[in-house]
This record gives sequence, C-alpha cells and structure tokens, in this order.
Amino acid sequence: MSDSEHDWLRPEEEHETETVIDASTAQSNPEVADAVAKIAALRQSIDNVDTAIVSLLAERFKYTSQVGVLKARAGFAPADHKRENYQIERLHRIAVDAGLDPEIAEMYREFVVTEAKRRHKRIAENGEDPGVLDVFA
Repeated sequence: MSDSEHDWLRPEEEHETETVIDASTAQSNPEVADAVAKIAALRQSIDNVDTAIVSLLAERFKYTSQVGVLKARAGFAPADHKRENYQIERLHRIAVDAGLDPEIAEMYREFVVTEAKRRHKRIAENGEDPGVLDVFA
C-alpha cells in the first residue's frame, strides 16, 4: 500500500508527540522500569487479542462467503436490510453490555456489512465462486 492508502489509519497522529518505550527507557529509574514492564505485558495481551480478532474475522468472512454463494444461487441481492437492522440493534446491545462505546460496535458493523456485500456482489459476478475473494481462502 502507498503512504496515502495508510492515511486513514492514523490521521490523529499528525500532531502527536512520540515516546519510545523500550529497555533503554526503563534504565532511567525503577518507577519507569516498572511502567515499561507493565506496558510490555499489556501489549502482549493486546497482541493476543488482535490475533484472535483477525482470526475470527477470517472465519466470519468464510461464513459470509457461503451466504454469498447461496444468495447468488437463489438470485438474491447482496443487501438484506432486515438483517442489517437486526444486527445494528444486536451489536448495540452487546456493546452496551460489554461496556464498549456503541459507536465502536457500529463502526465494526459498518465495516463487516459493507465488506460482506462487496464480497457477495463479487461472488454473484463471478459465477458463485468464493475463491475470487481471498488468496488464502
């Protein structure tokens, strides 16, 4: 990807200052060393969660690809507004129950629904072949 394609990833960082957190930072004093160690442990947990999220997204899109094949065979459109409305309400409730800002759940829903519809359209255009979607599928 080009730099311009990555612009959307971190637009808030344009005016942000940076601190490098590593072993040399930890040498300055014991309090800083403790903070560096705790940050490292939390980052490992974050990395584990990210791995799980990406793996679950891959699994989710395998299922939605199967839905796309079935929709294509039946002549259904990629969009299903009744299902989308149900998902909006369901994910909102899940977010609230989990203590997550519902806006984040909405951004997630928007991403997966848009991507699923895009994939369903490609499946329909390519003769019900979900292999057109991912190199690793």
